This record gives sequence, structure tokens and C-alpha cells, in this order.
Amino acid sequence: MKKLILAIALLAGMQILHAQTDSLVFTDEYLDTVSLRKAETINDYSMIGVNYGVTFSTVYFNPTKMGSDFRFNPTYFSIMYTHYEKMFNYMPYFGVTVGFSYSHEGCTFRNNPETGYPMGYMDGATNVSITTVEMPAMMHFHVDAAPTKIMANLGGYIGYRTSIDRSGEWLDDEYAKKFRDYEYRFDYGLIGGAGIAFMIDPIELHFNILARWSMQSLYEPDYYNETFHPYNTYYYRYANPIDISVTAGVYFQLTKRTGKTKKQLRREAKEIVYGTPEDPQSQSR
Repeated sequence: MKKLILAIALLAGMQILHAQTDSLVFTDEYLDTVSLRKAETINDYSMIGVNYGVTFSTVYFNPTKMGSDFRFNPTYFSIMYTHYEKMFNYMPYFGVTVGFSYSHEGCTFRNNPETGYPMGYMDGATNVSITTVEMPAMMHFHVDAAPTKIMANLGGYIGYRTSIDRSGEWLDDEYAKKFRDYEYRFDYGLIGGAGIAFMIDPIELHFNILARWSMQSLYEPDYYNETFHPYNTYYYRYANPIDISVTAGVYFQLTKRTGKTKKQLRREAKEIVYGTPEDPQSQSR
């Protein structure tokens, strides 16, 4: 008997709830205030941009040279192409970026505050600036939160040291703007950094900090110099440039960042007309 009464009560409650649901009415005023947002899907899009900035350069010496310091170089320029691609066709956080850049390497030596003379030198030079051209290629990571985007890059580069400008009290004037025979001009190494972008589709403004570590020493490790290192062939000396560049760039999206692309629209139009391969009706057309 108790089970019968409980079943009747449950049925009555369900009828009342159903009746209330049927009588639920949304007014036009309420519907006008409802805001429905559709999550934006990021496409596999491409962009090209130009960057300009400044570089702070120094050199890692082994054995250490006293007094080596960063040198400010006012001109950094690059042209970069970036393509985004979803990993597993699902995670839109990855891409690649490649291009060409014009930059500088080098260093300067501080003066000893007690004597007023430089604390160190590199074959007579106390201030060295080397102009370089490079081709960087990096993995590109990004997290979008429109209208901003957080970015990180990591990869490598190859380059060429095109010219050199150095000065110093003990420098041979012949080599003020000339490479010595034992100095390397081909360059390669690691490059990476992080930044933030502001997106105003189809334009993006990028602000980055890039760090570069050259794995190619500035000179042969066992070079002979009759004036400064006449006995250098008995051991090795290395000088690896380190650079930090602060850049600002303007990028133009070559394809749509969000929304349906022309390729997607053409595919949908074709499916409407001819059907999909899985559609039985499309096989009979």
C-alpha cells in the first residue's frame, strides 16, 4: 500500500513540473537582453611582418677576460614569415617562423676606475661591433586571448659576419675595419625569446625580446698573434657572442585568423551541391 501511495505522489509531482515547464514564457524584453557568444576557432593561418629594434651585445670569453660588458647597437631589422598549425588538428598553440634579419655582435671593455685604463681588450681592441645577417628558424608557441596573444619562440639560426668596426689604444689600424685571417665569418647558434601581440585583424602588433647565443667563436681557438698571443697555439681561447634584441613589429595576416576561410566555404558549397562521400544520395547523383 505504501509503495502505491509513493508511486502516485511521484506521478503527480512530475505532472505539476511538466505543466510549469509548458507555461514558462520568455518575454521579448528578456530575450533582447540575452547575449549568446560562440567560441571562436583559430584557423591554421599565416602572416608576414617586419620588425625593428635595438640590440645589446656582449661576448662570452673562455678563459674569462676582465671588464667585458654589453655594447648598445641601435639597429635591428628582420622580415619574418609565420605559419600556425594545429597539433593533432585540435590544439591551436603551435607554429613555425622563419625569415631574415640584420643585426650586430660585439662587446666593449670597461675602464678600471682606479687607473682609467681598460680592464681588458681583444687583440688590442676595447670596442668591437660586428654587422651580421642571419636566417633564423624557430618553433612558435602562442596562446590567444583576443585581442592579445602571448608568444614564445625557440630555434636556431645561420648567419654571416659582413663587416667589423673596432677601436682601441693598442689596436693595429690596419684591422680597424678588416677581419684577420684567423677570425671566423660564418656564424650559427641558438635563438629564442618571448613576447606579446595585439591583434586588430588583419593587422597584428608584436613586441618581442630575443636572445641569441652564437656557437661559432669569433676566432680560431688556437690562433697565433705575434703581438698579443704569440704562444696561443699551446692552448685554446674561445669568444662566443651573446645578443639580446628588443623589437617591435607589424604583421599582416595572409589568411583569416578566425571564421570560415575561402577553402572551407568552397568545400561546404561543393558538399551542398554534390553531397558528401558518406551520403548515400551523393552516390546516386
